Amino acid sequence: SGKPASGRPLLLGITKASLSTESFISAASFQETTRVLTEASISGKIDYLRGLKENVIMGRLIPAGTGLEFYRNVELISEEPEPVLGEEVSPELELAEDMTAEAEPQQERLTT
Repeated sequence: SGKPASGRPLLLGITKASLSTESFISAASFQETTRVLTEASISGKIDYLRGLKENVIMGRLIPAGTGLEFYRNVELISEEPEPVLGEEVSPELELAEDMTAEAEPQQERLTT
């Protein structure tokens, strides 16, 4: 009634295997850190921190053990209040806005 499972083994070297993971944080920890993080940033990737390695890197509990299901549903409450827009602008944001303004071509104003 059903077809047996079939597949074709693919042997990758340690570098290719490490870089082909779903987690860009895990991949970046192995080799080509700048390239991996740059590509992840440009493409807007999100790392869902599902593996052991990326959770250790981020200083979080590893997804293993008898309490896994309990801790998956825990919501953390930040002690820092959320910033309100318009209140304070970070120096990084100001720099980014300045860089964007410099990169845009300036148009001359037409006066009549």
